[in-house]
Amino acid sequence: MHKFNNLTHTLTPILILIFSSINVFLVAGAAEDPFTPKAYLIRYWKKQISNDLPKPSFLIEKASPMTAVQSAAFSKLAGDQNALSSNLPSFCSAGNLLCFPEVGPSLEKHSGDVNFKEYSEKNFTNYGSGRLGGSDSFKNYSNDGNEALNTFRRYSRDSVGHGDKFSTYARNTNVPDQSFNTYGTKATGGTGDFTAYAQDVNVPTMRFTSYSDDVNGRVQTFKSYSENANAGDQSFASYGKHGNAAANEFKGYGNNSNVIGSGFSGYGENGNGANDTFTSYGENGNVPQNNFKSYDENGNGAVGSFANYRDQSNVGDDNFKSYAKSSNAAEEKFSNYGNSFNEGTDTFSGYGGGTVNNQKFGFKTYGVNNTFKDYADKKRATFATYAARATAAELEEMKMEKKTASGKGVNKWIEPGKFFRESMLKSGTIMPMPDIRDKMPKRSFLPRVILSKLPFSSSKIGDLKRIFHAGDESGMAKFITDSLNECERKPSAGESKRCVGSVEDMIDFATSVLGRNVVVRTTENTNGSGKTVKIGAVKKINGGKITKSVSCHQSLFPYLLYYCHSVPKVRVYEADLLDPNTGSKINHGVAICHIDTSAWSATHGAFLSLGSEPGKIEVCHWIFENDMTWAVAD
Repeated sequence: MHKFNNLTHTLTPILILIFSSINVFLVAGAAEDPFTPKAYLIRYWKKQISNDLPKPSFLIEKASPMTAVQSAAFSKLAGDQNALSSNLPSFCSAGNLLCFPEVGPSLEKHSGDVNFKEYSEKNFTNYGSGRLGGSDSFKNYSNDGNEALNTFRRYSRDSVGHGDKFSTYARNTNVPDQSFNTYGTKATGGTGDFTAYAQDVNVPTMRFTSYSDDVNGRVQTFKSYSENANAGDQSFASYGKHGNAAANEFKGYGNNSNVIGSGFSGYGENGNGANDTFTSYGENGNVPQNNFKSYDENGNGAVGSFANYRDQSNVGDDNFKSYAKSSNAAEEKFSNYGNSFNEGTDTFSGYGGGTVNNQKFGFKTYGVNNTFKDYADKKRATFATYAARATAAELEEMKMEKKTASGKGVNKWIEPGKFFRESMLKSGTIMPMPDIRDKMPKRSFLPRVILSKLPFSSSKIGDLKRIFHAGDESGMAKFITDSLNECERKPSAGESKRCVGSVEDMIDFATSVLGRNVVVRTTENTNGSGKTVKIGAVKKINGGKITKSVSCHQSLFPYLLYYCHSVPKVRVYEADLLDPNTGSKINHGVAICHIDTSAWSATHGAFLSLGSEPGKIEVCHWIFENDMTWAVAD
């Protein structure tokens, strides 16, 4: 009997696996394996929601695509974070998650000039180091992809007269992560040319660490860099440090971008004869943020020129800390700087301070709302047509002048149709439709049984980064941190909020706010995006009464994560969207109108687009692709 028990104990796991496999095989032709995460979700939906309305396919399809066996296996691994991390590629593949691939072996060994076309996810560590002359060209590199991850570490180090060209690099990519560590260090002569780099990307993370340190006469050009980009950060740390006669040109950098941040830390420090030009930097952007820390500190004969910097942008904040401190014969020129149509903030702290000699600073046609603290001898600075004390009337006049000169409204960064008034929601109205397409990476929810075992708090950020192989300076580490901070943010007055990584958790939150008789809606498709549409038949949800809803918006995270929050005092509408020329139906839109806007910021895009101010008008918008709103069923 003892031997039989031992044999049974040994065979039990094998038998379970065999029967599980048989079960999966037997139901392969059936509608759904009853043990998959999706099947469990459907049962949970029936249990928690009291009405018999059709289940929303757009939401059900976001459930984990794992099989029953995969779900069980990864659930067991999730109990051991090291085990899950060791099996990350298979976990990400089975769960349809956003995970950065591991870069391959270094391409250090090469001969002659190389043109890299349509490459991606490569490791260029020590590539081009010590090369004499020649050039490497990166054209259409990592374009139109997702999770573009490339490493340029010690690239072109100690080279002489070597040229690097990055043309239309990483265009139209999603969450690109590019690292240039000690790039071009100790190089003599040569060029680095970045043209149309990271154009039209979503949430870029670009790191230039110790870039061009100790160089002699090397020229770097950033032209059309991060243009039309959305969110993300650029980091220039110890850029051009100890350089000699290095010229850097930032032209068309970050133009027409949305919430792009750039950090210049230790830029040009201890350099000699640096010549930096920032032309049309951050122009027409939305809330650009730039941090210049210890820029050109202890330098000699540095020339910095900021022309049309952040011009016609919306708000924006720049911080110049210890800028050109203890430098010799520094000349910094700010021409037409910071003339945003909505006030931003610029802070100059310790600017030009320290032991100074022959410094010269000029501010010409500078924007409003600036703070100069511990600024060097004011006699060395000239303020021509400086608008630091512009009145509200003068600021409005500046806006009108820009509008007249360009022939366009000053709020051109706000897409037409993004916000509209409730009166527009009537049959026959012709109106612009914003681009409602989902630009987030495609991901799925995790099974609840796995999600419950994973850490989800800023106090456990280290564990999360280890599981998903996110280095401290990586783009993934940043968006994990940003999403956690947003999820842990204190709710605003009257708001209930919760971040959910499974449909079951979303159901629980929606029903806790609205009750069990609920329905979830989203716009049917993306037809009409960026075009003009005609409003057809309109339906007022809940009879057009002011009600409460739960809106859910995507957050950037390795698995599908939604930020859901209660939205009081709204009206919800459904409307057929028609082709204005043929009258044929092309879409079925869902719109939400916020009746009470009194708690909104005065600089909210809705007021800049529609006019007025908080509390004086209602504001409506369409529900974008893959976002949704929950309401009590009619």
